[in-house]
Amino acid sequence: MEARAYWTVPPGHGEVRMEQLAPPGPGEALVRATLSAVSRGTELLVHRGGVPEAVAERMRAPFQVGGLPGPVKYGYLSVGVVEDGEPDWVGRRVFCLHPHQDRYVVPVTALTPLPDDLPDRRAVLLGTLETAVNALWDGRPLYGDRVAVVGGGMVGACVTALLGRMPLTRLELVDPDPERRALAAGLGAVGVTPEEASGDCDLVLHVSATSAGLQRSLELLGDEGEVVELSWYGDRTVAVDLGADFHARRLSVRASQVSRVSPHRAARRDHADRRQVAVRAATDERLDALLAGPTPLDELPALMDRLADGAPGLCHLVSYP
Repeated sequence: MEARAYWTVPPGHGEVRMEQLAPPGPGEALVRATLSAVSRGTELLVHRGGVPEAVAERMRAPFQVGGLPGPVKYGYLSVGVVEDGEPDWVGRRVFCLHPHQDRYVVPVTALTPLPDDLPDRRAVLLGTLETAVNALWDGRPLYGDRVAVVGGGMVGACVTALLGRMPLTRLELVDPDPERRALAAGLGAVGVTPEEASGDCDLVLHVSATSAGLQRSLELLGDEGEVVELSWYGDRTVAVDLGADFHARRLSVRASQVSRVSPHRAARRDHADRRQVAVRAATDERLDALLAGPTPLDELPALMDRLADGAPGLCHLVSYP
């Protein structure tokens, strides 16, 4: 069988390549993709060649082929239908952490069955929602907390959507982009500029991937508050001022990364449990506001160039005719 897949070759240039697929063996499934999505932050770092060599292996996607900076087949938000393989799986709609490819063979253990009431368009967000769930497990927001999300991109919007369902005293989505701030109300938050953001926060989740955003996150904290840092900066240097009242106010910065289940839940939850929490979160119709497209797979190289140049939109869908 032949398949078509998107590759970055070299950084700054993408193309769709043909490849041969072996038939599925025992415990495997052939998936026909219906939609995938561009994880804008990480995939644009890959597109630009901005992944540091020191962490390239640690940042491998589950079914990545090739190595960074390229040629590499990279991505991890795919939805499709099982066409062949394990009989119990044939005909089922599934999510998989697979790159942009129209057909692929994977172990059935890598597939997440989708409920009938979860449309394909929203199901592509499962990987990002799982990141958001892990961040909330790391940050542990409490009843009545004052919380800010700094950065209204794809991950920030998903984090805001989950927080918007909690009984918080205050929830602000902080972003200089008016289009991103406009999404806040539909997600249960108030959209504000960095200058307008309210201080004395119990918790700030930072997702802007900028030094200025991290600095503002620290400034928004109340005494002994915590910033949960979700941004991945790649090879960019991050500079923040820790010489003012950072120590006097006993502020904290905690890293959150989805490859490991939060230590606050790891004793009782594994990756599969966390994925099911994300599946339940994806039933929220408000998340449809994050989606753009779809763009056919053959046009994905041009789309990646536009996104790298700053084209708007949070989650760009890729379709497979």
